[in-house]
Amino acid sequence: MLMRWLIMAVAVLLSAYALPGVSVAGFGTAILVALVLGLANAVLKPLLILITLPITLLTLGLFILVINTSLVMLASALVSGFTVRNFWWAFLFSVVLSAIGYVLETLILK
Repeated sequence: MLMRWLIMAVAVLLSAYALPGVSVAGFGTAILVALVLGLANAVLKPLLILITLPITLLTLGLFILVINTSLVMLASALVSGFTVRNFWWAFLFSVVLSAIGYVLETLILK
């Protein structure tokens, strides 16, 4: 679990480095962002999916991308040193973060 947390912190740093609309102050901030996003994904995301189930089904699951974007914006509001310029940068950040996190976890943990 600790290793996944560190991998996601590195993924946060790499994603922020690749996207000019997102900034992270340093590795400590990236660790905090990974923690906040992990907790939000574990607690809030299932609730939000349940509440928005009709629209999620109507959009064939694409509304989950909006939920992910909202969680990134929430993390940006809660963690000082982590800024996201707007909704679209948060959307792109969530997609890039997922891809980089998947690749890093596949390379390191398997």
